Amino acid sequence: QVQLVESGGGLVQPGGSLRLSCVASGATYRFNAMGWYRQPPGKERELVAFVTDGGTTNYTASVKGRFTISRDKDRNTVFLQMNGLKPEDTAVYYCNAGVRGFPGWEGFQKYDFWGQGTQVTVSR
Repeated sequence: QVQLVESGGGLVQPGGSLRLSCVASGATYRFNAMGWYRQPPGKERELVAFVTDGGTTNYTASVKGRFTISRDKDRNTVFLQMNGLKPEDTAVYYCNAGVRGFPGWEGFQKYDFWGQGTQVTVSR
């Protein structure tokens, strides 16, 4: 099985920065992409960003220009650099591994692997 372990969450003031990290272990051949989802309080989980083995990236519109995703494929580690944080970025952030990067990839999410989540809180 695949195990994903996140780190880097915490409490920051508006305008601040955080860098999230996620390390995958186990059967890492079962996915070609890693990324991040988040779940704000009282809302459904939503995509933040992902990156494929081929370097294709995808960002949700609300974070584009502020967040940057990167991946070390050999070490199965993905990072999310978050700058210019806003209160609406407050959420539990989940590391994700799955099959991505082609039309209709949403239909493969049932095969995804997930981390346990790390809390990001943006408040004064």
